[in-house]
Amino acid sequence: MIPVTLAIIACNEADRVGRAIESVGEVREILVLDSGSSDATVSVAESLGARVIRTDWPGYGAQKNRALEAATQPWVLFLDADEWAGPSLVASLATLVDSDPEVCGFAVKRRNHWLGRPLRGGCMGPSWKVRLARAGRARWEGGILHETLEVDGRVGRLKGVLEHDPYRTVEDQRDTAADYARLFVRKALAEGRRARLLEPSVRAVLHFLKSILLRAGFLDGVLGWRMAWIGASEVALKWSLLRSAQVGSHKIPGLSGVRPNPCKESGQGGASL
Repeated sequence: MIPVTLAIIACNEADRVGRAIESVGEVREILVLDSGSSDATVSVAESLGARVIRTDWPGYGAQKNRALEAATQPWVLFLDADEWAGPSLVASLATLVDSDPEVCGFAVKRRNHWLGRPLRGGCMGPSWKVRLARAGRARWEGGILHETLEVDGRVGRLKGVLEHDPYRTVEDQRDTAADYARLFVRKALAEGRRARLLEPSVRAVLHFLKSILLRAGFLDGVLGWRMAWIGASEVALKWSLLRSAQVGSHKIPGLSGVRPNPCKESGQGGASL
């Protein structure tokens, strides 16, 4: 078996956590931190050999750091419940035992899907994410919106693809975008950022152009144009909310506390610009 702990944080992911676990193959430890599932997440994970730790919800970064501390293997691989490893990525994991001792982490190429359809370009196109690290040489860092795995040492790249299908439905995506827009507003207000009158519209247009042209969203055909439009709408939403909040014309709910428990939120952090 590969000397890796597969670490997953989850809540109400019974329909997806099994795919994530099974995709990785023969690793020595499967660790799932569950923050209050009311579905069969725990039983599904345990049936596949996972050690499940039931916890409260301290936020994404803090929860993932708990997983780092609980892992027992020399390497820790982080997957979200809505992700799964492709065959080439699994094969790359087997090379860890022969890796350079100075390399303390690895990035993987993540390919996003939209309702089951893989995306080749656009702002949701493939990107590199650090997801594998030596135990004791990494920690999750980040604020309200996004957390990253910071590694104390060199970071290499693994061959293969990490697949990611964040949204179950269109409504799921809309709800997630609204959640992240409110979190963006809270973070922006705390940092003293302000939105000028035309900023929501200008940023939305820039996002659309970046997605289609600079990030080659046109490679996905009609879907690419649709994703650029959805992303631009999300950008307009969050900057419009910031504008409303700063002028006091609208009270924005949900501007306090840590990022919501994934029992109430799923997906990734919406469009950025």
